[in-house]
Amino acid sequence: MRLLPPLLPASCALLASLLAVAVAPAPAQGAAHRPHSHLKPADCAQGDWPWDCLAQCESGGDWHANTGNSYYGGLQFWQPTWEDHGGLAYAPRADLATRAEQIRVAEEVLRTQGWQAWPACAKKYGLQGRVHVVKSGETLTSIARRLKVKGGWQALYDANRDTVGPRPDRLNVGTMLVVPGGRTTAPAKKKTAATKKPSVKKKPSVTKQKPVKKPSVKKPSVKKTAPVA
Repeated sequence: MRLLPPLLPASCALLASLLAVAVAPAPAQGAAHRPHSHLKPADCAQGDWPWDCLAQCESGGDWHANTGNSYYGGLQFWQPTWEDHGGLAYAPRADLATRAEQIRVAEEVLRTQGWQAWPACAKKYGLQGRVHVVKSGETLTSIARRLKVKGGWQALYDANRDTVGPRPDRLNVGTMLVVPGGRTTAPAKKKTAATKKPSVKKKPSVTKQKPVKKPSVKKPSVKKTAPVA
């Protein structure tokens, strides 16, 4: 058997560096297009950014949290918020819904309230502004029209050029778009029987009449007669 000459220390270092470059992991696709954040902790950002990080901050990552503080689920939904944004289609409360269902409702909250729905945790991760999550079949034009964006799809594209890329006619489902202004479209609360004030019927006005004087009746005078002797 022919033995190879031993490697010098310098050769070993060079070989090790070449192997390290060869096996270095490639950056994940789309990592450069995750917007609206200045801080991404390595643990929670590996999942569905930023929801796992928000849940970690809000509830310790427990998507079925119910601690009795009137807020439920991983993202700590207030019950009226859960109901007003379609949560009842999935479960009576957020903690009874799945993680994916809670995220769907949270995307609706983003559209109406923005990241300020989670003020402390959004600030922690640098999340800000009102956001729309692209759904199947949507275009910049349809989104701008629905959200009343001043300047139309061009303004929406200008605010998200780095995220959308050079083709504004192609949107990826799940992309988070910053909404540049526009009118907040919070769903109106439906009036129920408990919220309607009972109508009060006005009493008919009564005209006061002057009392009618009764006619005076004179008693007939009786003549006294002298007694008979």
